[in-house]
Amino acid sequence: MKKTPVKLTPAQARDALKDIFENAGIKLTPQRVEIFRAVYGMDCHPSVELVYEKLKKNMPSISQDTIYRTLGTLEKLGLINRVSVLDRQSRFDANIEKHHHFVCTECGSISDFYWPSFDNSPLPDELEGKGKIISKHIEVRGVCDQCMKKKS
Repeated sequence: MKKTPVKLTPAQARDALKDIFENAGIKLTPQRVEIFRAVYGMDCHPSVELVYEKLKKNMPSISQDTIYRTLGTLEKLGLINRVSVLDRQSRFDANIEKHHHFVCTECGSISDFYWPSFDNSPLPDELEGKGKIISKHIEVRGVCDQCMKKKS
């Protein structure tokens, strides 16, 4: 299932973030609002660089460092998730519902999929004594349909 991007006006984004940031004791800046809007407005799992490219025209003073730190803050606040794809840069996911990822090993695209039977299954006994499990997530790797078509 492909994520439908959520188009938030600046006022909607500010209102959505205001109480969360205030309760966390974090200042809500225009840059943070725009970074939040950018991630929620994309139908992909953007990298810091992609968010930067989207914002730099209207916010020429914004830096990749600001974007990276803000995305980290949004992650800590539970507003987005980090998708750490091995051997590649971190990507960020505005879909905070329980879901999993298909990663194309050719182009690096990431798509969401849902697997309720896995989500509801018990954990294996061998995890007993390993520590506190916070979540379980599947990352499936393969070649996406678009890359398969290019190879044919």
